[in-house]
Amino acid sequence: MSNHSFVIEAQLAATAQPGDRLRIEGTEAHHAVNVKRVRSGERLDLLNGQGRRVVIEVIGTDKQGMDVQVLEIVDEAPPAHPIGLIQALAKSDRDLQAVEAGVELGISAVRPWQADRSIARWSAGKTEKALAKWRAQVRSAQKQSRRSFEPIVHEPLNSKSLAREVQGLVNGGELVLVMHEAADTPLGQLVDNWRQGQQSPAGVWIIVGPEGGISDTELEQLTQAGARAVVLGEHVLRASTAGPAAVVLVRHLLGDI
Repeated sequence: MSNHSFVIEAQLAATAQPGDRLRIEGTEAHHAVNVKRVRSGERLDLLNGQGRRVVIEVIGTDKQGMDVQVLEIVDEAPPAHPIGLIQALAKSDRDLQAVEAGVELGISAVRPWQADRSIARWSAGKTEKALAKWRAQVRSAQKQSRRSFEPIVHEPLNSKSLAREVQGLVNGGELVLVMHEAADTPLGQLVDNWRQGQQSPAGVWIIVGPEGGISDTELEQLTQAGARAVVLGEHVLRASTAGPAAVVLVRHLLGDI
């Protein structure tokens, strides 16, 4: 069974060595001691979000934090084919549900998309608060799935800006997929063909529209920028499930799971 995971400061993770005794305080330590109820003798993983896993044993706790001893340092390699999720804003936190599941299933980055048909809207004054909520959800899902890498949450884009972003990704060798029920190309077929033709590692980005779907204008802008429209299967999925379903299939075809 893997250890419960908590996030620590990058500097602390960078300097920790096996045998060191550390004092851990702050929000994460409070959560470990007062919510998870960790006790002396338990082993935990402390993560820096950048691939380092500090394996520790708890040697003492109090209301302010915990004293631990470092047992092992593990530096994990990033994925050869990082997967990004471009998720349209959706009502009732369905966008956040997609992000949470996407992180647990292995995405490396996420970008909010203010699509033309998004019912949820981020006003100028609301954006920072909304982004903070997304980042908190990402970190929570990272710890839940016990991943050493914390996915990046990029700034939100509107449809015109997203088309420019897609063009840059494609020019850089990335594969960008637009999930669309009217597409003729199966996602699995396209990803498998792309994988076989790859000479060097590259990433995959999955674009998922809002409840009302991706407009014809948006689809044209994205495909002209180099994105490929694909269909996942015979059923139309919700905004909250389309992305995670695509992530699982893409990671399987790339040999990650």
